[in-house]
Amino acid sequence: MTVMETLARQGERFFRWRSYLPPALAFTLFPLALLQMSYPFGSYGAYEVRTLLCLLISLGGMTFRFIIAGYIPQGTSGTNTREQKAVSLNTTGIYSVVRHPLYLGNFLIWLGLAGFTGLWWFILLIVCFFCLFYERIMVAEENFLAGQFGEEFFAWVRETPAIIPRWRNWRPSPLPFSWRAAVRREYRGFTAVILGYYVLMLAGTLAVEGRLYASLTSSLLAFLTLVGYLMVRYLKKHTNFLQVAGR
Repeated sequence: MTVMETLARQGERFFRWRSYLPPALAFTLFPLALLQMSYPFGSYGAYEVRTLLCLLISLGGMTFRFIIAGYIPQGTSGTNTREQKAVSLNTTGIYSVVRHPLYLGNFLIWLGLAGFTGLWWFILLIVCFFCLFYERIMVAEENFLAGQFGEEFFAWVRETPAIIPRWRNWRPSPLPFSWRAAVRREYRGFTAVILGYYVLMLAGTLAVEGRLYASLTSSLLAFLTLVGYLMVRYLKKHTNFLQVAGR
């Protein structure tokens, strides 16, 4: 078995578990990092500023994913959870400048979360995990797409970088943006990011000060996010409001 075949086989396994392994790793490693965390300059205010900056990085990743989710058609590779499927090859919109935009969004989300700790070694650890984990998934996806679409795929690969966008390649998507499809696909991820930061802030004050504390603003944001999650979940489960034909 060649190295690429080994990577593809590992990527197939990771693909099926990619929604669960990163959170499991986070639950394991973040408590260890929090035990070594401290407030920058010994100030809670500076801690809030650092948290806000890291949150903006993660929200940048979520915004990236939200925009993608509003444009891609149904049956796109990378949006399935159990097995590789693709009825069409996306080569326009954000896919005209980068081949794996969803994983670029994921990277920004996790980079922000790692940066929350302020620990250089933890940030480096998360970056290394991302490279080892998602590289294999990308190999598996591209192996599948090569077999599915042949020369159309290889022509796209020759022009489009894997993970660092080449913006001069931009070609607009033939589909209009659908905010309903975007909300339906990404509301859980957005909720997880906001509530994840809120829990980390509580855990951070507990680790540094020995008490659970979060500002009124962050508590209100977490509450409104939870309310929004419940509303969207109801609309998704009990109405057709978020359903869009072909998305």
